[in-house]
Amino acid sequence: MKIQQKLAIGFIRTKITLLGIFSTRKAAEAAFGAFCTPVMSSSIKEKDIFTNAERLEFSLNGILVKGFRCNHPQQHKILLLHGFSSSANNFYHYVAPLVEKNYEVLAFDALAHGASGGRTVNAMDYAEMIKKVIGLYGPVQGFVSHSFGGIALSLAMETMQHDAATKIVLIAPATETSSAVDGAFKMLGLKNEQLRKEFDNIIFERSGHETSWFSIRRAMNNIKASVLWIHDENDDITPLDDALKVKEDNHPNVEFMITKGLGHRKIYRDNTVVDAIVKFL
Repeated sequence: MKIQQKLAIGFIRTKITLLGIFSTRKAAEAAFGAFCTPVMSSSIKEKDIFTNAERLEFSLNGILVKGFRCNHPQQHKILLLHGFSSSANNFYHYVAPLVEKNYEVLAFDALAHGASGGRTVNAMDYAEMIKKVIGLYGPVQGFVSHSFGGIALSLAMETMQHDAATKIVLIAPATETSSAVDGAFKMLGLKNEQLRKEFDNIIFERSGHETSWFSIRRAMNNIKASVLWIHDENDDITPLDDALKVKEDNHPNVEFMITKGLGHRKIYRDNTVVDAIVKFL
């Protein structure tokens, strides 16, 4: 973990702890805000393949969303969806091989990420962004998502018309939001059970759903697309155990690829993984 991350986590922990002395509700609101705010900077140098791409932008609830389009126009389109504290730029590995297959490639920075505006983002915001991208630049026949992008894509897909011809790739997806919240509380050293209950109350108040509803396992019952699910045994961010529960559900449209030694972030950059994804699409 970088020193900037450690300092940010320490600051957040102290803020929540101090607020908790006076109000569990205020502390929970601060924790929820932190959960929806990227910790790491995703402003890395733009890759050449995106420098030469067509630049796109649109407004989502008053916030400017920016992205790229490569190899336009083509009949078959692929949308790349990055994870939390990442950016579209990090998925440059996929552009050239997809273009070689004569696919059009779309990639956007989620709210509060990369070049897009905003300070916070949640799965429903991201899902709404995905649906707007499809409405503006689609139809889209294939999707490649990582981590947070996976849960957002799942929420979007279960409310949209699609069939088995649609191809979805889930790379180390955030399968269960309950697990993600557990991990965030553990990282911040927050052990107050009342604080966690109030945190879950905030999610319900803002979305109309319990925390457990934000689940790829639940959403998969409403997804008809052909799915390639790639997860690593050593993933310390999105637990493999959550993914294996989906595997046990034996959905006929879901194919699993379990890797070893790639963790949560190296997995989407691995050449073997990239090749498998491009072949699947």
